[in-house]
Amino acid sequence: MTEAIAIVTGATGGMGREIVVDLARTHHVYALGRNDEALAELGALSNVTPVNSDLVADLLGEEAPSSVDRLTELTRVDVVVHAAAVATKFSVESARPVDWRDALDLNVVVPAELTRRLLPAIREAQGTVVFINSGAGRGSYGDNIVYAATKHALYALADGLRKAESVGGVRVSTVAPGPTDTPMLEGLYAQDGKEYRAGYFIEPVEIARAIRTVVDAGPSTQITDVSVRPRIEVGDRR
Repeated sequence: MTEAIAIVTGATGGMGREIVVDLARTHHVYALGRNDEALAELGALSNVTPVNSDLVADLLGEEAPSSVDRLTELTRVDVVVHAAAVATKFSVESARPVDWRDALDLNVVVPAELTRRLLPAIREAQGTVVFINSGAGRGSYGDNIVYAATKHALYALADGLRKAESVGGVRVSTVAPGPTDTPMLEGLYAQDGKEYRAGYFIEPVEIARAIRTVVDAGPSTQITDVSVRPRIEVGDRR
């Protein structure tokens, strides 16, 4: 039997490591990230190949060759999880064009371009593409418009890809976590000067479990949208 292959971006982030660990139980995982120490830890696991990659430079830049080139040489890819993202709070007043471009590049254009390059291998495997979205993808706040806009766009990307590729057997899913205990969320709280209480938020391993549900769906179905919420909503905490 041909070895199942998975590719995970943002593998060194708060959710990414748990996603890699879970998928490595049944797949050989190419774990993409920029933190050398975290990549080395992942590389020590069975069935994991760490790939140091600045995704924006490697996929959208003009330098050649890049660290992702070997991935496009794979003949089949069973799972792709797009977990890399950037989140910084901006209002319309405070954001500048570079802030919009930086967020859109990593959060939207990079997953679109990586998927495009991998499509032949994904089609060959009749694989599954998972986009990590956010509760912000269905709503926005005045001080978080840039991030929310990128996640709204990511829904459109996932919906369009699903419709374009379903006849060929490719499955596309959006997994949208609510507030999850990650360095990204901690950074947003710090930006607001708010107290961060890790116990209030979703544990990253729960996002990996949600992705496992998507990946293990039966051959006649696809789980297209998964919303993962805290057991108690943060705003309801007393």
